[in-house]
Amino acid sequence: MSITAERKQALIVDYATKTGDTGSPEVQVAILSERIKNLTEHLKDHKKDFHSRRGLLIMVGQRRRLLDYLKGKNSARYEALIQRLGLRK
Repeated sequence: MSITAERKQALIVDYATKTGDTGSPEVQVAILSERIKNLTEHLKDHKKDFHSRRGLLIMVGQRRRLLDYLKGKNSARYEALIQRLGLRK
């Protein structure tokens, strides 16, 4: 259900804007998207796991806030990120 350390490092390398970048909105949204995808798969099998469902909704809200922040700061980076992750607007 959680993301492995190797997968997290791969996401950081793929979405980093510069070397050593772990805190940019792009990296944070990519990691959250991976965790959301994994938790969504878990909830398909465990339909009554309401505690995990609440965690999923919290993560989706956090990702939305980060995307809104990025859209306000730099809309070109926002558009590129949602295109790359395959997210809806």
